[in-house]
Amino acid sequence: MVMKAIALHSVVPVRTEAREGAEQSTQMLFGELCTIVEQKPRWNRVKLESDGQEGWVDSKMISSMKSEEYASYKESLQTFAMVAFPVAYAVSENNNQTIPLSAGTRLAHYKDGRFEVLGVGFRIDPSMVITKPIELNQQNLLQTVRFFLNTPYLWGGKNALGMDCSGFSQVIMSLFGRDLLRDASEQFTQGKEVPNLSQAQSGDLVFFDHEDGKISHVGIVIDSERVIHCSGRVKVEKLDEIGIFNAEAGKYSHHLVQIRRV
Repeated sequence: MVMKAIALHSVVPVRTEAREGAEQSTQMLFGELCTIVEQKPRWNRVKLESDGQEGWVDSKMISSMKSEEYASYKESLQTFAMVAFPVAYAVSENNNQTIPLSAGTRLAHYKDGRFEVLGVGFRIDPSMVITKPIELNQQNLLQTVRFFLNTPYLWGGKNALGMDCSGFSQVIMSLFGRDLLRDASEQFTQGKEVPNLSQAQSGDLVFFDHEDGKISHVGIVIDSERVIHCSGRVKVEKLDEIGIFNAEAGKYSHHLVQIRRV
């Protein structure tokens, strides 16, 4: 029997192995759905509904769902409603407790500052929520990403207190209605190639590689001379046909491989 589940914590670590000290490969945000594909004591191996990533989560950090609940909840997410700022606070109508929600968190059954999860209603400041994708242009991109500047780098992270490069691009682009896969190498397979920087537009993705030629990093084009990316922290740096130039170090930090538009 296939088992379905939902994350009911702000952020749930997804790990490469069934142990606390294992590498974090990604995170589930509040309300995110998954399928349980394997079980061990204290741990469940899950496949995320959003991007197909698989990994191990602490079994007490997700809640199982009946198939009809899962189907109904999944359908409700087809209506676009998403937390658009690094952190927003929702209040449970059940016990008045507050829960922080990170950018990119999708809200089910949302209307006028209220959403519902498994029969429990929550209130949230409507100004923190978008109900349709933001139009992707330079002005809107700059207004959106400025709230995320200096978010620290965290391997496998995709919340406002820690993101990796592809987690950052995945969350930011979701606000513009673009659904990305999780890792930079996977995002590299999406969209279409842009021939050179002179033809790049705000919101295009730029990809970089290791010395072995494997895609290892991704950023978001602001314009033909600037990129915003997460390396150490979320920051804006100079971009040219060679790659990213780190002014602090006085040298190039990343080698440009390709530009893609999704």
